[in-house]
Amino acid sequence: MSASSTRPSYAAVLRMPHATRTFIAALVGRLSYGMVSLAVMLAVSRATGSYAVAGVVLALFGAANVFLTPLRAALVDRHGPRRALLPMASLYAGLLGVLAAVSRQPGASPIALGAAAVAAGACAPPLGATMRAVWGELVPDRLLLQRAYSLDGVAEEVLFVSGPLLVGVVVGFASPAAAVVVSALLAGLGTLAFVTSPAVKGVAVRATRATRAGRAGLRMRLGRGLVAPVVVAAGVGLSLGAVDLLVLAFAEQRGHGDGTVAWIFAALSAGSAVGGLLYGAVEWRAGARLRLPVPAAGLGLVLACAGLAPGLATLTGAVVCAGFFVAPALTTAYLVADEAAAPGARVQAGAWVNTAVNAGISAGAVAAGLLVGRLSLGMGFALAGGAALLAAAAVGMGARRPRTLPQEQEQEQEQEVGAAEQGRERR
Repeated sequence: MSASSTRPSYAAVLRMPHATRTFIAALVGRLSYGMVSLAVMLAVSRATGSYAVAGVVLALFGAANVFLTPLRAALVDRHGPRRALLPMASLYAGLLGVLAAVSRQPGASPIALGAAAVAAGACAPPLGATMRAVWGELVPDRLLLQRAYSLDGVAEEVLFVSGPLLVGVVVGFASPAAAVVVSALLAGLGTLAFVTSPAVKGVAVRATRATRAGRAGLRMRLGRGLVAPVVVAAGVGLSLGAVDLLVLAFAEQRGHGDGTVAWIFAALSAGSAVGGLLYGAVEWRAGARLRLPVPAAGLGLVLACAGLAPGLATLTGAVVCAGFFVAPALTTAYLVADEAAAPGARVQAGAWVNTAVNAGISAGAVAAGLLVGRLSLGMGFALAGGAALLAAAAVGMGARRPRTLPQEQEQEQEQEVGAAEQGRERR
C-alpha cells in the first residue's frame, strides 16, 4: 500500500519512495542559504573594517539572488534539475570560494568583493523551489502534498535559525572566510546528492517531456493563476521585513540588548514552525485558493495589535502568535502556485512565490528603516500588519469574482495545446 493511501501524516510523506533521501539532500544544500548572509557580512566587515561596505555587498548578493531566481527556475524547468542545478551549484560554490579568498586579504577591494557577491548570488541554485516541484511529483494526493509543503516550510525555518548558529561555531575556531567556504561546500555537496536521487531523476525525465506543452500552458494559466499567491507572499514578506527592525527599536527603547532581540526572532521562527505543523495536519474542507487570504489576514491582525504591547514579554507573545500564521500563509501560497502551474513550469511557479516573499522582506526592511524614528512604534506595527491585511483583502476580493475564462474555454485551449504537441512529435 502506498503512503498516499494510508492515513495522511508527516510520516506518510517521508515514506514515499526516495522522499527522505531527497529531502535531506535538499536541506543540506539549503543550509548554505541559512549560513551565507551572516558569513559574508562577517567576512567582508573583517576585510574592509566597514559595516557599511559589508551591508552593501550583502545587499548586492541578495538582490542578484532574489531577482534572478525565476530565470534560474526556468532553466530547471526547461533542462531538468540535473542539467541545470549542477552547473549552478558549481558556479555558486566556486564564486563563494573566490569571495572568501578575496575577503582574507586585509584591505580587500570593495569593488572586487561586490563583484564576487553579485556573481555568486546570480548563480545560487533554486533548491527550495525545485524540492517543492519534486514533492508535487512524489505526492499525487493533494492532502498529502499539503503535509509535504508544511514539513518543507518548517524545515526551512529550522535551517534559517541553525545556519547562523553554525556560522558562530565555525568563526569560534577559524576566520569568517572559512564560514563562507563551509556554506559553499554545503551548497555543492547537497545539490550533488539531490540531483542524483532517483526521485529527482524521474522529475528530470518528466520535465523534459512536458516542457513544450508546459510553455504553452504557462502562457494560458500561469500568469493569471500566480497573481494571488504572489500578492500574498509579497504582503507577508513586507510585514516580516518591517517587524525585524520594529522589534529591535522596541527593545532598545526599553533598554534591552541584542541578545534579547535574538530570542524574540527565534520565538517568531518557533511560532511559525508550530503553526506550519498544525496547519499541515488539518484536513481542510475549503480549497487552498479559498484559504489563501486567511492566514495572511491573521498575521496582519496580530502584528497590528503587537504595537500596543506594554512590555517585551507581551510583545514576545504577540510575535509568537504572529509566527503561527507565517508558515501556513506561505504553504498555502505554494500550493496555489503549484495548482496554477503548467506541467513543465512547477519550479518557476514556486520560484515566483519565493521571489515575492524575499523581495517583500527587503522592501519592508527598507521602509521600516525610513519610518522608524518618524512614526510611533505603534503606528509602525500597524503599518506592518496593514501590508499583510491589504494583500489578504485584495486576494479575498479577487477570489469572489467570477473566473474570466470559462472552464469550457480552458478545456478547448488545453485540447488545442495537446493537438499541437502531437503534431510536433509526428514531425
